[in-house]
Formats: sequence, C-alpha cells, structure tokens
Amino acid sequence: MPQNPEKIVDHVQLFQQPEYQELFKNKHEQFEGAHSPEEVQRVSEWTKGWEYREKNFARQALTVNPAKGCQPVGAIFAAVGFEGTLPFVQGSQGCVAYFRTHLSRHYKEPFSAVSSSMTEDAAVFGGLNNMIEGLQVSYQLYKPKMIAVCTTCMAEVIGDDLGAFITNAKNAGSIPQDFPVPFAHTPSFVGSHTTGYDNMMKGILSNLTEGKKKDKTNGKINFIPGFDTYVGNNRELKRMLGLMGIDYTILADNSDYLDAPNTGEYDMYPGGTKLEDAADSCNAEATVALQRYTTTKTREYIETKWKQQTKVLRPFGVKGTDEFLMTLSEMTGKPIPQELEDERGRLVDAMTDSYAWIHGKKFAIYGDPDLIYSVTSFLLELGAEPVHILCNNGDEEFKKEMEAILSASPFGKQATVWIQKDLWHLRSLLFTEPVDFFVGNSYGKYLWRDTKIPMVRIGYPLFDRHHLHRYPTLGYQGGLNLLNWVVNTILDELDRSSNIAGKTDISFDLIR
Repeated sequence: MPQNPEKIVDHVQLFQQPEYQELFKNKHEQFEGAHSPEEVQRVSEWTKGWEYREKNFARQALTVNPAKGCQPVGAIFAAVGFEGTLPFVQGSQGCVAYFRTHLSRHYKEPFSAVSSSMTEDAAVFGGLNNMIEGLQVSYQLYKPKMIAVCTTCMAEVIGDDLGAFITNAKNAGSIPQDFPVPFAHTPSFVGSHTTGYDNMMKGILSNLTEGKKKDKTNGKINFIPGFDTYVGNNRELKRMLGLMGIDYTILADNSDYLDAPNTGEYDMYPGGTKLEDAADSCNAEATVALQRYTTTKTREYIETKWKQQTKVLRPFGVKGTDEFLMTLSEMTGKPIPQELEDERGRLVDAMTDSYAWIHGKKFAIYGDPDLIYSVTSFLLELGAEPVHILCNNGDEEFKKEMEAILSASPFGKQATVWIQKDLWHLRSLLFTEPVDFFVGNSYGKYLWRDTKIPMVRIGYPLFDRHHLHRYPTLGYQGGLNLLNWVVNTILDELDRSSNIAGKTDISFDLIR
C-alpha cells in the first residue's frame, strides 16, 4: 500500500490498519496452528492457581525470563567508568552487539565496545590471532588510553588464556608494551552481570595499581558504586562528599559516559575516573563499597594486596544514609553539614505526608541483590509489607542478610526470600498470593499485564520508560525519588480503579 509521506503513522497506529489486521488473522489461522481461544483461556486460568504453582516451582532444567544479564554486560559497564577506556570482548560479534544494545536501550546513549570477531575457525584453533589483530586495530583506530578485555562463552569454552594472549599481542607489536590492557574472564554460563562487574573491577585495579603502592596514604577515600545504573547516583555521591569536604576517588565514574551532553560534537570517551587517580587508589585511607554483592572479589583483593580497610555502606533511605554519613564523619573527622541535615528533614517530612498511603501495603520485588536490599529497607521504613522477594542472582549469604532485616522489622514477617528463581516463578507467586504493588525492571510489564498488579519501575534495565535512570536513588534526595515513584504509582492505581462515573467514583477524589 503506498504511503503518503505527510501522513506517516507510528507502529501503534500502523498495525491497527485493516490490511495488517487481516494479515495477522490469516497468519494465525493458516500457519500458527494455534489452539482455540477457549482452550487458550482454559490453560491460562489453570496457570494462575496453586496446582500449577507447585509444578512451576518443581522445574529444574528450564529458566523463563531470568531477571539477570550475563557477565560481560557488567564487565563492559565497569570498564567505561575509566578515562578513555575501550571495552574489548574476546568473542563473536553477535554477543557484543547484544551487550552494547542492552546498555544503549536503557540509557538511550551510544555504547562503544569492540569484538575480536571470533568465528568457527577460532572456536576450533583458539582466538589468539583474533586478539592480536583486534587489539592492533582497536588501538590504532579508536585511540583509547586503556583497553579492557573480557570474554564470552565461546572463548571460555575453548580455554583462551587472556593473560598469555595479551602478552603475545604486545610482543607482536600490536600495542605498546606499557599500554594498559587489564582483563577479566567472564563466562556467561556462570554468575551474572554483577559477577562480571566485580571481575572486571578487580582486573582493572590490579593492572593499574601494580607497583604503585607507597609507604604513606594519599589521604583520599575510594568509593566503588557497584553495578548501579542510575547515573544520578554518582553525581549525588560527589555532591554529598563535596559538601563534607572529603577528598575521594570514585572507582569508577561512568555517569558522564552514560549521560553525555549533546554539544554537537561526538566524544567517544566522555568523563571517567582518571587513570592516574585509579592507579593511586591503592594508597587511599580506605575503600567504601556502595554495594556488597558486586564487589566481593574486588574488596578481598584490596584488603589482601593493598592492606587497605574496606567497608560496605549502602546510603539508601533514612537509616542507610544516616549510617553512611555518620561513618564517613567518623573516618574523616569531617562534620555533617547543615545542608544535608535539612535534606534529611525534608525526606522525613515527605515520608510523613505519604506514609498513610504506603503503610500496610503489601509488595513484591525482584532484581539484583543490593538493589533489593536497599529498596526493601527503605520501604520497610515506610511501613510497607514485603511478601515476595525474588533474586535470581542472589546466594545464601544474600538470603540470610535479607531475612535478618526482615525479622528486625514488624513489617517484614510475611516475606519469603526466593533465590535463583525467575520471573515465571514470580508470576505464580503474584497470582496465588497477590500484593498491592510490585517493584522491578521493564521485564515486569508482562507480569503487570497478566496480573493487573501495579508496577513500580526501579532497577535495570528500563527500556520502556525514559529518563528514570537520570535521577538519584541514593541519599536523602534519592529517597525522595523512590518515595515519589512508589506513592504516585499507588495513587495512579487508585484513580484507575475508581474512575467509573456513578459506580466507583465515590473515591475518585481531587485531593489525596
């Protein structure tokens, strides 16, 4: 059908046109061989009950919508937090295209990462030649200050030795001998994106700090954000540290890379922690990790090799931010400024305003371990009652930590922590034990569609909404954003459920 270029319609309108509806109908009848609508409805209703839930939770050999990414996603995310760093993935082009697009769709920003373009011959004979040529081309064409190498499943299955390969590439003259090429083995068939972040962070820090340890400290404190996809958080962290007058190094700061200004000129490597600052991080007074489960190996390395104190502080909600600021004050002798005291008061005031709408509301949450811990802690402060806590990439340590904070709160008694379960498991939980709202990333919209339970979009990835990643979620300012998203989702749902004139609109109030 010819299109009028002045009346181009988007896909929402386009596929409602009669000719497309006819195509869909014919495809369904002639090619799909689908069951009757009545049978589909019958099975659909059966999957919502307890009988199906028991069968669903008994499965072992299948994962449906796992609510986690693979290791290289976290590895390249960590790499771009360092100045002039190009992520290099030893693997096929298809894998790297997935990693790039996954991050680009979340941030609506270009994400640069290159591949060694391994194909069938490399799978048989190894990827050394791909590495040698790939590093040379990347160095000459993209002019990075550092290339951070990680692997995909193919390279791991055939046993590519990154350390040896990089040494051979340097000996072959692909890149200068003194050019930094940290690496991490990141097989996708174990762990998740949080594991990949940890592996790459350890690899980069061990490479840059080699031989840089001094007899005295530089007076700074290192901060490792972890796999935190809210670019506003690094900026909020720097603002709070600036108000306290604390000298710091962020390992690593990818906020400008993932949220670059549009100036009309393309910058391939905007922002990032300077390599010399990262190299000197081994001489800091201490290292503070804002996430526990994305920094396990990195913190162990820092404590063992650098002989440096590490702490895990999660500045989320009132209690978490209080502990963060008071601990920093004790470590540095710097007072907490009045400006931050005032921000605390504003958050408490806002929580008081909204408390009646959130108190007693039952909720479910899924996502990464540290995000679940932080958001759940804050919601408990508001009197919300968790029921289902699902973490596919959580372990027994995470489960014990969650159960501890749940048992310490009068609102956490009903919750069950599910680890290594997927979103199809959560679907059964939401149908058999419904809640008032659930928290999760964009993949939860299918749960929202099926269960009609309101959804609060917090986490990664957020593909189907714009700009949420730009807001901070940590600190008192971040608490206001979390509160805003939760309470207004509840109020939106209240309006939707009371908007029938003359029937339900007795509660369709102007003032909430």
